[in-house]
Amino acid sequence: MSYTERKAILQKVEAARGSKAMLFVTGDRPGMETQISPEIIDFFVDHLDALWPAEKISLILHTNGGNTAAAWRLVNLLRTFCEELEIIIPAKAMSAGTLMCLGADKIVMTKQATLGPIDPSLNGPLNPMINGMPNQRVPVSVEAIQGYIDVVREKLEITDPQPLANIWSNLSSQIHPLVLGQIFRSRQQIHDLATKLLKYQSTPAKDVKKIVSFLCSESGSHDHSINRREAKELGLDIDKPSEEFYSVLRELEKEYRDYLKLRDQFNPDTELGTSNEVAYEIPRALIESVNFGSHEFVSRGRLKRVQLQGPVPAQQTGIEDARQFEGWQLKEKN
Repeated sequence: MSYTERKAILQKVEAARGSKAMLFVTGDRPGMETQISPEIIDFFVDHLDALWPAEKISLILHTNGGNTAAAWRLVNLLRTFCEELEIIIPAKAMSAGTLMCLGADKIVMTKQATLGPIDPSLNGPLNPMINGMPNQRVPVSVEAIQGYIDVVREKLEITDPQPLANIWSNLSSQIHPLVLGQIFRSRQQIHDLATKLLKYQSTPAKDVKKIVSFLCSESGSHDHSINRREAKELGLDIDKPSEEFYSVLRELEKEYRDYLKLRDQFNPDTELGTSNEVAYEIPRALIESVNFGSHEFVSRGRLKRVQLQGPVPAQQTGIEDARQFEGWQLKEKN
């Protein structure tokens, strides 16, 4: 479970696809999740400079999504470094990951691979707080707000100005007016971005609106999973890997899954075991290529058992997480 082993598999991908290969994984380990975010761009540039010139780039992508603007910027960056871009999905490319896929000439999906709706959720300091958790705020779904308004107007058929004003006043008392304003701007933005990216899929103009509408709202839920068959029926340019290439992708998936411990929930108590204090360094995301090397998003710190303040003799033991570093670092360079 090392970069050297993953590099050897990436070389197999390059041989099979006649391309330069990159791996991008935002880990979804429970308790240590990561997402597509703006700071990845500079690290991608390092890898892309190293593999330039490239007629074709194959990006192996595993993600639950993240920042829409970062995904848009990343897929356009990749396209400036190659004539042809394919995105390969061993397991999942959800939300902003699906948006990236729309900007590829071809999407390669395994039998178990999934895409997802691209309707964004807003996270910010003005979002509603979670009851009992003052430091955490509720993400606000763009399509959930639009769905609420559609129910009021179309299902309940409320059209009188005064009742509508009361409903809007109640909504803005729960969700900050500036957040509501951003929601409607984001809704139009995601439609525009998806429409622009679909030109790379050579999608007929008559199908573009259908695809965008389904991915943005008509799928019914942000958790909806779109398998290979459904993606192809929707009108996306989907490619099936050969049996031999499928084995290569499964090998690569197992390597990064085991290395990032994606199936193991992060539990501070388990990490401590019988010790009172331990140091930890946990890799959580990867950007890798054959030509450049490996960048990892890492969390580093110390876990320590501490006595919580309380009435004696009912004192309890807690765990202190002293995070010393969290960010991207160069793990190996070729």
